[in-house]
Amino acid sequence: MNPTTLLLVQLAVILGVARGCGALLQRVGQPPVIGEMAAGLLLGPIAFGAWFPQMHGVLFAAKSLPPLSGLANIGVVLFMFIVGVELRAPEGNKAQIRSSVTVGIAGIVLPLLLGLAAAPWLFARFAPHGIGFWPFALFIAAAMSVTAFPVLARILKDRNMTRTPAGRLALGAAVIDDATVWIFLAVVLTLTGNSAHGGVAFTAVGALVLLALVFGVLKPVYARLLAPRARDGRHASSALVWVLIGLLGCAAAAEWIGLHAIFGAFVFGICLPREDRLLEHLAERIEPLAIALLMPVLFAVAGQATSPSAFAGAGIAGLLLVIGVAVTGKLVGCTLGARLSGHDWRDSLTVGSLMNARGLMELVVIKIGLDSGVIGPDLFTLLFGMTLVTTVMASPMVAWFHGRRYADTAGALDTGRSGR
Repeated sequence: MNPTTLLLVQLAVILGVARGCGALLQRVGQPPVIGEMAAGLLLGPIAFGAWFPQMHGVLFAAKSLPPLSGLANIGVVLFMFIVGVELRAPEGNKAQIRSSVTVGIAGIVLPLLLGLAAAPWLFARFAPHGIGFWPFALFIAAAMSVTAFPVLARILKDRNMTRTPAGRLALGAAVIDDATVWIFLAVVLTLTGNSAHGGVAFTAVGALVLLALVFGVLKPVYARLLAPRARDGRHASSALVWVLIGLLGCAAAAEWIGLHAIFGAFVFGICLPREDRLLEHLAERIEPLAIALLMPVLFAVAGQATSPSAFAGAGIAGLLLVIGVAVTGKLVGCTLGARLSGHDWRDSLTVGSLMNARGLMELVVIKIGLDSGVIGPDLFTLLFGMTLVTTVMASPMVAWFHGRRYADTAGALDTGRSGR
């Protein structure tokens, strides 16, 4: 089978299995993204490779994975650009903003501390050779702190909770959490000094220069560039080309200085003007490609990186540990933050449950850790499992703590806008 034929067959299999698993999970009231992530695991060595080793060896041989990895990386870059575009500062009066900040900080600090506390045990058993303790420990802390803003927003929308006190509070806190975690992760990657052009100092200086260029140069340039095109809808295609040029350039620059390309895409998305609907329209044109085609490819590539040996020895204990730390940190931290802000226990526990949604955001984080050499395949597999479990838990926990008072349905979540 020639490389082009193999790639097309791989894509057909990946999309078919992902769509089937997504539809199955949607029937039981879960986001289809859970099924698509599970499909990635099923296509990997843990399931497909164990049950049909010869077929897996032909379809997903190691030498055939680079083209898939390239498509997956493009998908992540596009997705993180969309996340940056959709990120908004917390809204409301001063008291509501103060509450969002309180919950956001609590939802970062406690998971960070618990992650640092668990890091020595995980480091002794799962750290790859050559990685220092502190980059490893800080990465684990960051991985425990992730909230998937898109998944959270979708749960709120499907349960008619977007304008409830708990919904507004969770949305504001999730914005703060997302921005903080990506900044923290950038610092962790800077400490690893993974740039081919220099060490920690080069990456740190490069990151500052990139931020200065994006917000000092590109932001005003694109504000002037997009303004006339926003007034004339006929130039939307031209605007899309200019946005893609800036997006890919920033992503490439971030990769070159030793961060990950997604940081450049995320920052570029944040910097673009939001005074009109043009940017939202452009994101809507990019999103179907990123979500429908390239995200299932990412899940499949991530699934190929999982390790069947992850659950041997201390693996089960490690899985239970990372699930316990992740759930406890977010649930307790955000619940207490909401209580300190004056909300009752019902709303506070609802916020804590919502903030446990991780989804694709967590998978992107742990894949970055694997690609950067901060974690190995065994721990990556355990964190992949934690991502699935915590995302599956989020919607039922909200139903349990908040009841169905605001729900029109049991909440069949689709993979449309803000569904990840």
